[in-house]
Amino acid sequence: MSHSNPSTADGSDRLFKCERAQCGPSRVLHLRKIPLEVSEGDVIALGTPFGKVTNLLLLKAKNQAFLEMASEEAAVTMVNYYTTATPHVRNQPIYIQFSNHRELKTDNLPNQGRVQAALQAVNTAAVHSGNMASGGEGGLLAPGQSPVLRIIVENLFYPVSLEVLHQIFSKFGTVLKIITFTKNNQFQALLQFNDALIAHHAKVALDGQNIYNACCTLRIEFSKLTSLNVKYNNDKSRDFTRLDLPSGDQQATMDPGMAFGIMSSPYPGAPGFTPTLGFTQPGLSMQTMPGALGPLTLQGSVGRMALHGMTPPGVHAVLLVSNLNPESVTPHSLFILFGVYGDVHRVKILFNKKENALIQMADSTQAQLAMSHLNGQRLHGKVIRVTVSKHQTVQLPREGQEDQGLTKDFSGSALHRFKKPGSKNFQNIFPPSATLHLSNIPPSITDDMLKDLFAGMGYTVKAFKFFQKDRKMALIQLGSVEEAIQALIDLHNHELGDNHHLRVSFSKSTI
Repeated sequence: MSHSNPSTADGSDRLFKCERAQCGPSRVLHLRKIPLEVSEGDVIALGTPFGKVTNLLLLKAKNQAFLEMASEEAAVTMVNYYTTATPHVRNQPIYIQFSNHRELKTDNLPNQGRVQAALQAVNTAAVHSGNMASGGEGGLLAPGQSPVLRIIVENLFYPVSLEVLHQIFSKFGTVLKIITFTKNNQFQALLQFNDALIAHHAKVALDGQNIYNACCTLRIEFSKLTSLNVKYNNDKSRDFTRLDLPSGDQQATMDPGMAFGIMSSPYPGAPGFTPTLGFTQPGLSMQTMPGALGPLTLQGSVGRMALHGMTPPGVHAVLLVSNLNPESVTPHSLFILFGVYGDVHRVKILFNKKENALIQMADSTQAQLAMSHLNGQRLHGKVIRVTVSKHQTVQLPREGQEDQGLTKDFSGSALHRFKKPGSKNFQNIFPPSATLHLSNIPPSITDDMLKDLFAGMGYTVKAFKFFQKDRKMALIQLGSVEEAIQALIDLHNHELGDNHHLRVSFSKSTI
């Protein structure tokens, strides 16, 4: 915030001018629906899993707050995380978005001494916790006070994934890390919260409950560990505070002595998500059983949700994308961009509201991947929002219905990256970055030719290099992430001659 002397005592008037609008990424975040009894430490604790919190303005009378992170990258990670897992403070959901302000200057405001004390305490605790985690298993707290829970799922009628556990347990607070494994023929998990008290509340509420009716029963106890050392982000383990971790070897996500019978997955590059598996039980109908959270009747292939909005696998493959640029967006551009994270079957730009589009992915796993990586990115000069749609499929226009080419069926496209089981593309799924990975380059193409290709389309080429061992591949660094997103859309499948089409994806590397 650039004003050190706001017009009101709490400095709120100038802060709210643009908060209702969709703002671009900023290290200052706007939090809404804060409960009255919230403390400074409660709000600061929301940010510490993602990086250092540098300032806070708490406006209890307006049920709002502004939180300043040390870096924009940490703020973006935090917003993306809480977009798919609504945070709860004192058992109330709160909502987080980017602020239009770049920094908070609150030196002359009242109650900032208490804020600074809370900041120092929470950040010191976060550093201490991080030091314990870096040492492996970490030390022991008092009995029953560990932030790490050991979870056993009994009566495993439907598959339970890391994603399912995260969705359930994040209702109680910030989930930092999860490791899943099979031991003694039982599906088990270790799950770390950012606070032992939150872990206690989750254990009390969920122990003995069924994820789905009459099956998938949770047995929960405190772990002797106080922190988890996660080495890889994949479908068996994930550190939600470290998006830079490699996907690794599927068999190495736990210490060999602890993990048994871990099944391999065709989604090694999909952090935190497992493939959708269909379990059909025609005509199966169950009455509500003791211990299930809410009624559930299984009708046809799958039933309604039983625990905190949980549903058996096989749904939610359609995404709603909003705040698009109606002058620039096309079904093809969305197909190419979202196709980085899964096989896009259909795209519909809404006829009467062209800044919105529906995108049907091959399955819910790919939809979740696309949402987690693309929500909050800039496309055609606008920050797009990606959420799960209530629709199960994207309908094609009826014959004779006016559509203006806004709906396209790509289900048979040759450009799908993931249609081949076990494809290496599953291992190379990364967030949008300014550096692009180029492949399928013919021997006749030089570095200057490729640099000229990108520069000729208006992109700023900052660096380029071929892979030393394989000149069919190269890295090219552009001026910004937004440029790289647009360049991928424009140049993926570009004809290079010799019957070679350029393959473009985001890279985790820099030049």
